[in-house]
Amino acid sequence: MGSEYVGKTFKSGNSVALRLPKALGFKEGEQVRLVELTPGTVRVETVPAEKRKLNVDAFWGKATGLKLLSPEDRVFVERRLDWEGKRLNEDG
Repeated sequence: MGSEYVGKTFKSGNSVALRLPKALGFKEGEQVRLVELTPGTVRVETVPAEKRKLNVDAFWGKATGLKLLSPEDRVFVERRLDWEGKRLNEDG
């Protein structure tokens, strides 16, 4: 089975808390869920972090001096890369 940890609960404000050892792999600030399997038996699991979205509304009007590129100025140079992202030598 997995690791076993014996700890003692303590009062933290209006809650009962339990410290988890670092060796279990939980990170500080990580959200966890307790799932009651049977009375007195729980499973502790991490809650996947929500993907953060960027609110671009605050950017509107911030770059007033920028102009769109004309189609003639939109130049794309093709580069061949290897699996590590390094440029390939195309000279042979």
